Amino acid sequence: MENIDDKDLKLLKLLQNNAKLTVKELAREISLSLSPAFERVKRLENEGYIKKYAAILNAEKLNRGFTVLCQIKLKIHDKSVGNDFVKQILKIDEIVECYNISGDYDFFLKVQAKDMKHYQDFVFNTLGCVDAIGSTHSTFVMAEVKNSHGLNM
Repeated sequence: MENIDDKDLKLLKLLQNNAKLTVKELAREISLSLSPAFERVKRLENEGYIKKYAAILNAEKLNRGFTVLCQIKLKIHDKSVGNDFVKQILKIDEIVECYNISGDYDFFLKVQAKDMKHYQDFVFNTLGCVDAIGSTHSTFVMAEVKNSHGLNM
């Protein structure tokens, strides 16, 4: 954070809220001319402060509005088993987030499915084919209360 000033923070916040803003709009918001604003954005990208730009899709409209938080316990704790698990998980479309966690479980997955039937099929025929999994625990989301997709600065 040593290379970040208030204008950079404001740029990051603006882009986080609307990545479609033009450099002209960004420059106006942070009171700079086009060239310095453009250079700041490029620097923030190159230094890794901005990982990527993305559109946030409506899961309900795309028939993937059934959200499940799934905790995974591996059969054994071994580097090759863990690496194999991660490689397989990265290929599964229904899994939109995956975290390696501490505690009673090893991984935490966010799964987007069409409905309960789809999730049941997913557990039996997709997760069930991942040899490294010892056990799972699923929690079904009743309502999304907050999902800001960003950092508060």
